[in-house]
Amino acid sequence: MQERWMFEWVVSVIGGWGYPGVFALMLLENLFPPIPSEVIMPLAGYLIAQGKMALVPTLLAGTAGSVLGTSVWFILGAWIGAARLRRWAGRWGRWLTVAPSDIDAAQGWFDRRGGIAVFLGRMIPAVRTLISVPAGVAGMGWLRFLGWTILGSLLWTGLLAAAGMLLAANWARVADVIDPLSKIVVAAVVLVYLWRVVTWRAH
Repeated sequence: MQERWMFEWVVSVIGGWGYPGVFALMLLENLFPPIPSEVIMPLAGYLIAQGKMALVPTLLAGTAGSVLGTSVWFILGAWIGAARLRRWAGRWGRWLTVAPSDIDAAQGWFDRRGGIAVFLGRMIPAVRTLISVPAGVAGMGWLRFLGWTILGSLLWTGLLAAAGMLLAANWARVADVIDPLSKIVVAAVVLVYLWRVVTWRAH
């Protein structure tokens, strides 16, 4: 019932607001992950195929909302900072599942491969929001973060919109296929976290 309500709400917002609706929904999707981009952008693609929306403004609206939403989490990570996170890890390492030494290792890793992690993370459910926090904590450059985020977001929104366009009247099947996969990924993230809490040892 809840999923059906969410689906109908997304349909009504895009149908009534158009491009601002796509922007607003993608912004919320990145602030509150339970709102699925796997429903938002295929529906927008369907409307493009019906001639009710245009491709470029739709992709720009979806990408802009996505980038703005995830930037909030990046700013939060930058505010937390590595020094504060080390102190937290020293006190609550088990629940954070990190030790102070892990923070230093993560910073080094982000210096080398953070760009591609942000880019690929934009296309993975749950991770596309969470990846922004360690990027901010690690002190990743704002322009570097923004560039990789825009590229990843544009590609993901484009793929989903294209799927909705190609399937036309059967666009809802995109969500039927992707949504279960998204839930599996989210469940896997939760299980990995619980496993790390149970087996965690301070370094």
